[in-house]
Amino acid sequence: MMAIPNRWLVLAAMTGSLSMVLLDQTVVSVALPTIASDLHLGPTQQQWIINAYLLTLSALVALCSRLGDKFGGVTLFRLGVIVFFLGSAGCGLAPDTDMGGAWIIGFRLVQGAGAAMMMPVSAAIVLSVFDKSESGRAMAIYGGIGQLFLALGPLVGGFLTEYVSWRAVFWLNIPVGAVVLFLVFVAKPPDRQAPDTYVSLRNAAFLVFGIATTVFALQQGAHWGWLSASTLIAIAAGLASCAAFAVLSLRVRRPLVNLRLLGDIGFASDLFIAFFVRFSLLSVSLYFAMYLQDVLGLPASRAGLLMLPMVVPQIIGSQVSGWTYDRLGVRTPTLTGLALCICGLAWWSFALTTRQYHLLIPAMILSGFAFGLTLSAPGTDALAREPGELRNQASGMLLTFRQVGGALGVAIIGAIILHLSPQATRAPDPQTSADAISAGFAALAVVAVVVAILSFLLLPRTGGRTGSQLP
Repeated sequence: MMAIPNRWLVLAAMTGSLSMVLLDQTVVSVALPTIASDLHLGPTQQQWIINAYLLTLSALVALCSRLGDKFGGVTLFRLGVIVFFLGSAGCGLAPDTDMGGAWIIGFRLVQGAGAAMMMPVSAAIVLSVFDKSESGRAMAIYGGIGQLFLALGPLVGGFLTEYVSWRAVFWLNIPVGAVVLFLVFVAKPPDRQAPDTYVSLRNAAFLVFGIATTVFALQQGAHWGWLSASTLIAIAAGLASCAAFAVLSLRVRRPLVNLRLLGDIGFASDLFIAFFVRFSLLSVSLYFAMYLQDVLGLPASRAGLLMLPMVVPQIIGSQVSGWTYDRLGVRTPTLTGLALCICGLAWWSFALTTRQYHLLIPAMILSGFAFGLTLSAPGTDALAREPGELRNQASGMLLTFRQVGGALGVAIIGAIILHLSPQATRAPDPQTSADAISAGFAALAVVAVVVAILSFLLLPRTGGRTGSQLP
């Protein structure tokens, strides 16, 4: 494959889009207490501001990946930027009236839909414009900068909220989106289309309905009651729809998501770990940011700054993970990361109840480094295990598992916190909120133990393949 002359402009555009998508998963967490105060939101609505975005992103990413193949990745990418642009503008214009909560949640759904259009095709566009001798470096830049913005989200959100406005957290996407569209217009990357690509709308509907309904039920369970008819019916309907999707996917030759890839136990293990990491990372980022402001009473900018002891080790851990994977395979960085994750989350659970920030620093360093280790290696290994013709499908599954993990993490850990403290982080007695968040983090530590045991048993003991060995 020949490289195109403007490939570095294309890389800049795709990296900018990924940075927007990942930034919006964490940047809102620090702004959330201020948003809740201005728009008069309850605890459940606060969670929906985060999860509405993750919900549409996780439910639509597999469908959008296939639509990109059919109608052209660049075409879908441009549409995604515009949709994301409109969703961001709508969030920033939310009125401070009774309808403000529904308004911003609705536009967060729009943002998530735009992100789902951009995310699965942007990596394929990067690979389409670089030849093999440069593709590894290009993808390292693309993924590395994107993960950097994911980690820096709380810091950016804190400073914008305090010194500009919480609305600037969303409006920031508008100039970035405009620059991205301009770069794509100038660079003119090839827009390859495959009109004969089969897209089963029935199967897509089962997947979207199943994920959306299950997450919705888990999110609302604390409000409806876990044994109420509404909760049980919604969970049953969501799981039944997911089961129908799985059955149909295994029966057709060209499924929306190739579940047959899960027959490779190594690939399945990688996706399982990726699910857990996003499940934990987004929950920790959200509820710790709220803890710093609502329980410890810190301003938004300082809260974002005080999350750096988790952010910096995460960036370092990601680089160490890549280096270790190339030399020792996936087991060493992943199992080390999971062990550190257990220690960090357990320490965090203890320290949160003390309401002493300095006692939280060791937990932040351990957990941040652990998340970095376990975020990078399984994702690299998942793609390295599949031949070239299946790698796009593997990438789509990896994205879906990660986003569903994030959405379920926010919903389930939020449900635990709301069960113990109905006002979440704004209980009249701050200790009540601290104890509830501590219980949520303890639950994450227990899940980490289970994931570590299963990973030890299931991860392959052979070395992983490096980028130069990929077909």
